[in-house]
Amino acid sequence: MGQLVAIVGRPNVGKSTLFNRLTESRSAIVDDTAGTTRDRQYGKVDWNGKEFSIVDTGGWVVNSDDIFEGEINKQVQVAIEQADEILFVVDAMNGVTDLDDRVAEILRRSKKPVILVANKVDSNDWLYNVPEFYSLGLGEPYPVSAVNGFGTGDLLDEVVKKLPEKEDEEKTLDDIPKFAIVGRPNAGKSSIVNAFIGEDRNIVTDIAGTTRDSIYTRYNKYGFDFYLVDTAGIRKKAKVNEDIEYYSVIRSIRAIEASDVCILMIDATRGIEGQDTNIFSLIQKNKKGLVVCVNKWDLVENKSQDAIKHFENAIRERFAPFVDFPIIFTSAVTKQRIFKVLETAVQVYENRKRTVPTSQLNTVMQEAIAAYPPPANKGKYVKIKYITMLKGASVPTFIFFCNLPQWVKEPYRRYLENKIRANWDFTGTPINVFMREK
Repeated sequence: MGQLVAIVGRPNVGKSTLFNRLTESRSAIVDDTAGTTRDRQYGKVDWNGKEFSIVDTGGWVVNSDDIFEGEINKQVQVAIEQADEILFVVDAMNGVTDLDDRVAEILRRSKKPVILVANKVDSNDWLYNVPEFYSLGLGEPYPVSAVNGFGTGDLLDEVVKKLPEKEDEEKTLDDIPKFAIVGRPNAGKSSIVNAFIGEDRNIVTDIAGTTRDSIYTRYNKYGFDFYLVDTAGIRKKAKVNEDIEYYSVIRSIRAIEASDVCILMIDATRGIEGQDTNIFSLIQKNKKGLVVCVNKWDLVENKSQDAIKHFENAIRERFAPFVDFPIIFTSAVTKQRIFKVLETAVQVYENRKRTVPTSQLNTVMQEAIAAYPPPANKGKYVKIKYITMLKGASVPTFIFFCNLPQWVKEPYRRYLENKIRANWDFTGTPINVFMREK
């Protein structure tokens, strides 16, 4: 199971810039204006073979000092409750402020590992300001510059070292599929879980997960045997208020990382919203199987085939370029097609485990390559000589051995993936296509 690191701190200390640096992306908008980060960003960091999730907190709008401090406290409390480790970012140019002291006070009372990050050390002159942050009582401050990358390697070494060891829960769960029910609030996650396990509860066993969030529910009836990974209904509403979306996505990270296949719930009465695409991107980044479940279909007036087709096209358009996943229209209240959701999730899990014989793979794919070879580059031609499927990978992974792998660009990789999908059933699961030099 993955681990979650949260970036916290007062506005304008460079949290979003640090997030972009660590995730090697430009996902978070960076500006000198306080309160720029309003939509929380979620990403993956891979450092020396260790992978973890990271969340950038922000979106605090200053109306008055009291409101501002209240918003900071609320965000920090959410981060403390959910994260395995916290990066507390401060500004080396401005030194310690009253707001830094307030956040530090909350962090000192927590039992979570905290790393103090003194950002904006853009030149050696600012190093002399760093010792001032020892006064926050959170240990050694790590000087970094999120803008130019100074010190971020040492910081990541410390982050990886302080992350708690992965629990041994997977040892008892590995052999049984794990399906996560995820989605934005009020999409019907709790209702569909209740519909799944509402009958004959004596053959459904709750297993307390070693993580704080994910609860495994063993489902072994009607020929099925799998675990439901559910986070619905755990949310403490009194602590959430207007941050309900933020809170739900952090819990979704937990559920997604604990699963093999994700059942993404979409509210048919509201259509596809930004939160749906956020959660979908989390599923994609974690390379999990996907079943899209359009819930509350009983409340939709127009149920014609044209309406269904229009809804499906809209979903695939928003989730492109990955479009090879099943979409099921359900009602948790009337239990319409909920059995098909389970059947489809099991099928997607089996697709993830599917293996293609090397001889069959080469016969089919060499024919596809001959029909449409890789484009030439500077008068030289890429020759793909051999294809194999990597055994034991968690995601179906195909290795194409060729003479010039660096010249095979993304459009052609996508062509190869589409040909694989056209010949073998990998519906609902991501595929890795790697080019290697022969």
